[in-house]
Amino acid sequence: AEPIQASPALRLSVNETLVVDPGRDVTMNCEVTSGFPRPTVTWSRYPGALPLSAQVRGSALVLRAVTPTDGGFYNCTAVNNVGNPARRNVNMVVRTMSNLTFQITPDSNKDSESIQMGRDLKLSCHVDATPQDKVNYTWYKNGAPVFNTETLILLRSDPDMAQGTSSLEIVDMKFRDLATYSCVANFPGSRVPELRVDVNISQSSVIPPVLTVPPGGQVVSAREGGSVDLVCLVADGKPRPPILWSRADKDQLMPSGQAVVETRDGRLRLTNVSRDMMGPYRCQTAPYNGLNIKRREAQVQLNVQYPPMLDPVFQDVRSRNYQFVTLRCGVLRSSPPRLTNVRWYRNGDPVRMPPLDPKDVPELKFKLEPSNNGSYECRVSNAAGTSACTFNVSARPYNAEFYFDTPNPIRILKANNYSFNLQWTQRDPEATDRIIGYWINVRKSNQNLLSKQIDLKGVEPVKGTLLSYAIADLRIPLSYEVRLAPITTYSTGDYVSRIIQYSEPYTYPRSSDHVCGFEDERICGFSQDRTDMFDWTRQNHMTQNPKRSANTGPETDRSGTKDGYYMYIEASRPRAPGDKARLLSPLFNVTTVKGPMGSGRLASVSAPPGRSPTTVPPIPAPPPPPTPPLGSLRYRTT
Repeated sequence: AEPIQASPALRLSVNETLVVDPGRDVTMNCEVTSGFPRPTVTWSRYPGALPLSAQVRGSALVLRAVTPTDGGFYNCTAVNNVGNPARRNVNMVVRTMSNLTFQITPDSNKDSESIQMGRDLKLSCHVDATPQDKVNYTWYKNGAPVFNTETLILLRSDPDMAQGTSSLEIVDMKFRDLATYSCVANFPGSRVPELRVDVNISQSSVIPPVLTVPPGGQVVSAREGGSVDLVCLVADGKPRPPILWSRADKDQLMPSGQAVVETRDGRLRLTNVSRDMMGPYRCQTAPYNGLNIKRREAQVQLNVQYPPMLDPVFQDVRSRNYQFVTLRCGVLRSSPPRLTNVRWYRNGDPVRMPPLDPKDVPELKFKLEPSNNGSYECRVSNAAGTSACTFNVSARPYNAEFYFDTPNPIRILKANNYSFNLQWTQRDPEATDRIIGYWINVRKSNQNLLSKQIDLKGVEPVKGTLLSYAIADLRIPLSYEVRLAPITTYSTGDYVSRIIQYSEPYTYPRSSDHVCGFEDERICGFSQDRTDMFDWTRQNHMTQNPKRSANTGPETDRSGTKDGYYMYIEASRPRAPGDKARLLSPLFNVTTVKGPMGSGRLASVSAPPGRSPTTVPPIPAPPPPPTPPLGSLRYRTT
């Protein structure tokens, strides 16, 4: 008998929480206890991928010389496509221990800030560790272990301190309690080195700190991109605590991305200073590695100096020749705010003009002439540097903008040629000198086929009105690149380019062609696409080709009569996979939404190629647009 299929089951060789020392090799085995067919076991890790040192050996995962970064959740999954996959998880924790700190807390009930005989004193010890709850603290007095007595009270986890903090409380302090106390933190049975801190307790060894800012250091200025030091000094204090820096605005982080930065000597170094670092910074004594008393604090103001922020940074200015042009360079912000210099330049050369008052908005006014077109620059300076507004001033016309929604732009000509009705509008024609014509360039494979000037014959373009030009003698079915540039009396604008592609022209149906059964030889305005590989055939039962392949073409059309016509394709040999036969529908106008002036465009919907369209609402179709004279310009407006 064949074995019975069974879903997989797994058993772990380790605990679901596995705590290990760094540097150890770790093997986790997911033993398959059942499942047929034999399940496949895979291992993964969250977060991140498996460590580079990981090796999968069958159902076992081997990790070599683990480090704290290898910690995380490891998942083994068994799959055999029967029932649900089996999964087991292991949370591997790698032991770490660092940053052992201490605190000296005078009698908090008496608001004391010094050690006094007859009052209580608390010594606290904390280490950053993983796992935190497995740390063991041992206290020593002058090298001898400390045990709980009526006057020395040990707290394994002090509820008044940060989690994982051990404290030693000295009750009603006597001279015999003046000594050197030591706190040792370790993981029992672990190879992780223990950490130790010594605290000397005497009436003269513990003094409250005094925090000061050096003279002239309350306000510090720095150049953007430079470096600066913010300084707070502990004038007195035993033990001398670290200094913590933060932004005075609690919602702002330090430049490092941290909320608080610790410094040993009170000197905060900021590099690559930026204007978003500007503002007040708070320095304060840390409550650890010293007296745990009310924090001493001070503030330092950082001012960041940067060059003026100007508007506009760049502007393209067009104007008619012999008209006045005014250029303005606005100062948005500046640090320091006082401007030291404002100068104008044309094409890199200084512009001669009366001295400018730095308090005024920098402005330059002049009459535009063919000789002074060019790049104008306003350079504005303060003590931190120089910024510039740049103006490209020209009487050159703006570029033309092609119109891509021309209805039926293609006309079929003799000798397998076609013409294309190119249409465009002129951007801001009144901004510059009068446009008298256009340069048109037709290219194929980077070779010029046509290059000529289109003469507007005294008609000036109007914004939003279409211009047209019929490009003749194009070969079916080739595509071409067309380039167009406006011309004025003094200059030529930039060329714009587009690709024109051949497609079969649309035909407009007669008003009676709302339903098509292909009874008419005109096939209701449908046309064969000349760019495909073979054509559709119109036939009925009576006109079927006797040489057609078997079962090609129905016996009747959709009306059920053998006299009715339909369109079909012969898909047998010599046709090959990928061959295309395309039937193009006519253009049906269904709304009166118009395009730009002169376009005559109406929104349209077409029946799918190769199929008779369904009934179309009886909306009269406009007559096709007239064919323009080949190679001539047409200008229309409505």
